Amino acid sequence: MTVIRQQDFIDSIEDALQFISYYHPLDYVKAVEEAYKKEKSQAAKDAMAQILINSRMSAEGKRPLCQDTGIVTCFVKVGMGVTWDKTDMTVQEMVDEGTRRAYLNPDNPLRASIVADPAGARKNTKDNTPSVVHIDMVAGEKIEVMIAAKGGGSENKSKMVMLNPSDDIADWVVKTLPTMGAGWCPPGMLGIGIGGTAEKAAVLAKESLMDPVDIQELIERGPQTTDEKLRLEIFDRVNKLGIGAQGLGGLTTVVDVKIKSLPTHAASKPVAMIPNCAATRHAHFYLDGSGPAELTPPKLEDWPEVTWEVSENTRRVNLDEVTKEDIQEWKVGETVLLSGKMLTGRDAAHKRIQTMMENGEGLPEGVDLTNRFIYYVGPVDAVGDEVVGPAGPTTATRMDKFTDMMLEKTGLIGMIGKAERGPATVDSIAKHKAVYLMAVGGAAYLVSKAIKKSRVVAFEDLGMEAIYEFDVEDMPVTVAVDSTGANAHKNGPAIWKAKIEELDASLSK
Repeated sequence: MTVIRQQDFIDSIEDALQFISYYHPLDYVKAVEEAYKKEKSQAAKDAMAQILINSRMSAEGKRPLCQDTGIVTCFVKVGMGVTWDKTDMTVQEMVDEGTRRAYLNPDNPLRASIVADPAGARKNTKDNTPSVVHIDMVAGEKIEVMIAAKGGGSENKSKMVMLNPSDDIADWVVKTLPTMGAGWCPPGMLGIGIGGTAEKAAVLAKESLMDPVDIQELIERGPQTTDEKLRLEIFDRVNKLGIGAQGLGGLTTVVDVKIKSLPTHAASKPVAMIPNCAATRHAHFYLDGSGPAELTPPKLEDWPEVTWEVSENTRRVNLDEVTKEDIQEWKVGETVLLSGKMLTGRDAAHKRIQTMMENGEGLPEGVDLTNRFIYYVGPVDAVGDEVVGPAGPTTATRMDKFTDMMLEKTGLIGMIGKAERGPATVDSIAKHKAVYLMAVGGAAYLVSKAIKKSRVVAFEDLGMEAIYEFDVEDMPVTVAVDSTGANAHKNGPAIWKAKIEELDASLSK
């Protein structure tokens, strides 16, 4: 019988969560590097360059890849021949203790995003617990652990369907993926679970994302099973959609497709699809009683030497002087470097502002949005001499229901976030002659280096969702919706889907 020390298990969970907060799996880095080399869309290429640069910076600085340090999901496979040195804690409690220690680590604090009472008060638990734990009893005398930290932007795009037995799974994926928008931060991976029951299909999809990126090896050797054939079909058809990095249009939307399947009822075909974002974070280790897991850090020379330079005609903007008339000149797809003061605010802050407006209270004291820009972000706490921790954009779509009110009543002229805006919001932006700018999701540490000063100006009780004032210098963004309503997330994928179809047609002649 193998004896596993409770402390070794807890220490391993803590170490793994710190490790994956700043180290991308190298297989993902290499896959994005190959996609970057092949990409023909300049907007997508620039986005992937920022993702790769951010990845290296995070590895060097040991700070989070993304400001959304995720909800912890842990698969624990316990060998039947294993015993514990102590039994005063359950496996769930041990994973939670490791999670708590990892997220409260003073050298690299991770953002606590978990809220209790999800249908009610939604109060932050302050330590990112509880985690989501799946436990299996398996043969053997070891414990296998697969652990991931999954951001809300990609998790929110998960899809589930009960297909008829004769329905085509690839057709459903290709039809469904464009409805997910870009909030899951492509290029990433798709995890697909097939069979079992509804809840099992979802677990299979999530577990499949723990596997290494190996689609190119599969292409080279050829598929041998139904699942492998389906992986290749979905990989090919999804990338031909032209969605591209950050949804801006391009050749690579996914770097791999993973599938796990189980037998199911004859009348059923449950299918779940869960995307992994550009901040792919997971670790896989074993415990055999010899001590805590040893996770080997990758070498910095394993990262590609990628640079990203702004062109000479890039627009530089002083946010302290910009006017509504100035932004009428900005065109969709244009790169802009922002300097000066901006305010931040996301879900909770917008909801509170809306309530204050409806009650006739106006904006909180110290907050003036006239001719200002608001950045949708919930940053990681700063450490050492940092002004702010990693501070990448959150999914802008969640703020759509507040946008018309904000543009109509506050004097706001611009917003910064990630991913697309809904049709009604695009119409509102055009109506109010405002703009929406997109920062790259998955480049949070890189973005934070452009922030030179930070202070909380309102709603301090909301923690990372408080309203901050940032003073930025040359923060890179792309005009995603201009004042006429031209929309990069609509135009870009449409253009690149057509280009890919033309290329395929010419090659088939």
